[in-house]
Amino acid sequence: MRAIWFILKLPLKILMAPVILSLTLFVWICVGIVYVSGLVLGLISMVVALLGVAVLITYSLQNGIILLVIAFLISPYGLPMAAIWLLGKVQDLKFIIQDLVYG
Repeated sequence: MRAIWFILKLPLKILMAPVILSLTLFVWICVGIVYVSGLVLGLISMVVALLGVAVLITYSLQNGIILLVIAFLISPYGLPMAAIWLLGKVQDLKFIIQDLVYG
């Protein structure tokens, strides 16, 4: 019985190996991109936040708040954090496939 189960799962294991490899490479590449963009966007968000505070004090309340919201979105706690969360979900999918196929 065990040999039959192994023979039935073998084609599934062979088909899923490239899928798991591609998901692993995709996550690694995206983590590197998110890391580098997080550093760059962190510096840009600091400049935009300072500009937002200056506009908030001197020119317009509405424009200052808009700049501060933009600064938050491009900061490491905004969109890069959402990208990291999404990459975590892709990695969870990879682990689910690995557990189901390879046991």
